[in-house]
Amino acid sequence: MTKTKLTALAAASVLLAAALPAQAGAPMARFQAPGFYRTTLGDFEITVLNDGTLDLPVDKLLKQPPAKTLAALDKAFQKTPLQTSVNGFLINTGSKLVLIDTGAASLFGPTLGQLVGNLKAAGYKPEQVDEIYISHMHGDHVGGLAQNEQRVFPNAIVRAGKLDADYYLNPANLDKASGEAKDNFQGPMVSINPYVKAGKFQPIVANTELVPGIRSYLNGGHTPGHITYVVESKGQKLVLLGDLLHVQAVQFDDPGVGISFDSDSKVAIAERKEAFAAAAKEGYLIGAPHLSFPALGHVRSNGKGGYVFVPVTYTQPR
Repeated sequence: MTKTKLTALAAASVLLAAALPAQAGAPMARFQAPGFYRTTLGDFEITVLNDGTLDLPVDKLLKQPPAKTLAALDKAFQKTPLQTSVNGFLINTGSKLVLIDTGAASLFGPTLGQLVGNLKAAGYKPEQVDEIYISHMHGDHVGGLAQNEQRVFPNAIVRAGKLDADYYLNPANLDKASGEAKDNFQGPMVSINPYVKAGKFQPIVANTELVPGIRSYLNGGHTPGHITYVVESKGQKLVLLGDLLHVQAVQFDDPGVGISFDSDSKVAIAERKEAFAAAAKEGYLIGAPHLSFPALGHVRSNGKGGYVFVPVTYTQPR
């Protein structure tokens, strides 16, 4: 082939390439790895299960000037609406498999509902769960209990605060509610009533050891029967705070900031301050459903009346 023909062929190739639409080497995947994180606590195995994230307009929900919330989010390289994690905690004590909170399933839209899939990805089956402890009866904590009025965890006993059960499972309160407020009662009812009917719901009436190594602690505030759970093994301790906090970029630095979800903000704020102070003083691990996944870490004082959350680092369980 002559030099002239080679030059003409090269020019034609360039023109053809320019005429074709640009294509990426591979399409965007747009999904994350399975949402579970595993660690150990003494002799116990702790697996955090992510149910997904929920967009919250926290500048409108937190009880402080919106500008202060936006400044705190900006400092943490975040923005509103805030992608807020929803997590559950699976605890294998060696003799019992205990799940604390179950996520929202389908109650809060398509960005949630991944907890059961992540439980399976973590190597467990729903029928292996022996006990389920609910921090409180908001839909994003009880929704994963049932599907199509059937129990998702067929062998599990479900426990939650009696004050919450008396409030959220009372048909009279549903009848009195109007508009979207009815969802506050319908979600818990469709989620928990299948266990009530099966004789597998047990209200918690006092602070007690539920199984060896796991205790309940009623603190109210967020809901009438809100409970935190204390897990201990071999001198190591994890306190699962439930919804004592929602926005880590704001409420650690200033635990006095309430949120509109609380039924009694004064009580919730007092309980949050007490919980942070104890965690900072004693150095134990904390977890919470709305901390960013994997939702475990430690608390230390910032020396200014507030606190700093120190997330766990990635480790392999041994």
